[in-house]
Amino acid sequence: MNELFNIKDYVVVITGGTGVLGRTIARYLALEGAQVVILGRKESVGKEIVDGIVNEGGKAEFMKTDVMNQELVQKNCDAILAKYGRVDTLLNAAGGNMPGAVISPDGDIFDLKVEEFQKVLDLNLTGTVIPTQVFLKPMVKQGKGSIINFSSMAAFRPITRVCGYAAAKAGISNFTAFMATECAKKFGEGIRVNAIAPGFFITEQNRTLLTTPDGSYTQRGKDVIHQTPFGRMGDPEELCGTIHYLMSDAAKFVTGTVAVVDGGFNSFAM
Repeated sequence: MNELFNIKDYVVVITGGTGVLGRTIARYLALEGAQVVILGRKESVGKEIVDGIVNEGGKAEFMKTDVMNQELVQKNCDAILAKYGRVDTLLNAAGGNMPGAVISPDGDIFDLKVEEFQKVLDLNLTGTVIPTQVFLKPMVKQGKGSIINFSSMAAFRPITRVCGYAAAKAGISNFTAFMATECAKKFGEGIRVNAIAPGFFITEQNRTLLTTPDGSYTQRGKDVIHQTPFGRMGDPEELCGTIHYLMSDAAKFVTGTVAVVDGGFNSFAM
């Protein structure tokens, strides 16, 4: 039997696991046999997601956290290790945006609220660095582990309006490449660090930017569709196969890459 893609009993930690993308990936991995630990701020939402997964026969639990609080993230890690003894994969899916870090169509750079710009940088970039520091330690002790960060189309080119978010995601792609080399050189080839760069998916964070209250596309949403050769937004489930591949032994010679799942958005030129 081919075991390359077998992730049964993998202990998988997902930060930001209560979001639209995070919960979809959590469900998929749990139903593939992984033990999923969802970390997030919304306890009631997290428990609801876990109940749904368990009712379908998957293994999952929720732990409340704040990815900007290293002490709390370390407590999460200690609890996971005490219960399961290992951490096989970390998915850094926590992130988001704030209105003050977005420039409106009729605004300009002088309208940018620097304090909110900084918060967006912290949540997305520092909120990836802190869990990476914490959960990398048990992986080093094990001699094996996979970290998958969440980049974005905005990391490849500075997409208009989302100034803070784009800067943060570019930093995540850079951090991914840095950590891939850092880990391989200092801890061996068993530790791999990659990223996934989703195209455009409707989430709670971008819904009002891309769609109107009646569900039709805004002008920005139409612009995205025009730029996407597939001619549609992505479905969250369409991220799962790439995540599965990157965390499995099928990708054991893959590190430092940013895997694009975008319906062709990033390859479209005119």
